[in-house]
Amino acid sequence: MPERARDSCAVAYAHELSDYNGHYGIPELCDICPLAQLNRCKNAYRVPDALGVRRVASTLPEALGLVVVDITEHAAIVSGLATEQPRYYLQHALGFQVHDVRHPHRERRHGRADIGWEDGAQDE
Repeated sequence: MPERARDSCAVAYAHELSDYNGHYGIPELCDICPLAQLNRCKNAYRVPDALGVRRVASTLPEALGLVVVDITEHAAIVSGLATEQPRYYLQHALGFQVHDVRHPHRERRHGRADIGWEDGAQDE
């Protein structure tokens, strides 16, 4: 795994598991992974439907206000979560990216952090 590896990808690779954060749905984030790891993630990758997202969310009191705004091949877009913790849980439980409308993910960036990025390109 190259030095730039994301934590969840590195952990998954070390244990020969698919990435629990569902990064496979955002292909530009997978450009550093070995082919064997890409295949693991590809084989495990499933796009949930809105009912499936709501079913997982129903186990969390913190997610009672969840609204599934959209589901694409890349992520479930949700609203109604008061904090990030329920979103993390949903993402890990589904193995699929979950984005909150209040905190959009930026293209070609891992997560939403502005630190370490200039002019929309990654610092090397």
